[in-house]
Amino acid sequence: MAYTYTWKLKSLKKQNTELFENAIVGTQWRVTATAEDGTEGSFDGATPYKVVDANADGFIDYQDLSEDIVLGWIKNTVSGSASTNYWPHISEQIQKQIDTKRNVILEVNDSDFPWSPTSGSTAPGSPAPL
Repeated sequence: MAYTYTWKLKSLKKQNTELFENAIVGTQWRVTATAEDGTEGSFDGATPYKVVDANADGFIDYQDLSEDIVLGWIKNTVSGSASTNYWPHISEQIQKQIDTKRNVILEVNDSDFPWSPTSGSTAPGSPAPL
């Protein structure tokens, strides 16, 4: 079954250094998968960044950032190289949530068994309980 994914930033951490002002050093986010039948599952994550890894040529001033830019960084990290790719883990956790919602286990007490006289459940044409 195909899913539609929605990403949302929940918070940012920023830091001033000698080289950069308001450099993003951490993010908190949520990705939600929605199945065709409307069932949803989500995963909350946090992605840290090191200022020492920042490239002066590609640095974007804080006021020029957009949610799409920061989410792009996160998505690249989450599904990046073998050392940072944890998308399979995220997908697995989301799938577990969706499966749990679809396959709810209900506890049925003895008074609610179909053959229980108190359940009010009798098959058509069957004799009434004694």
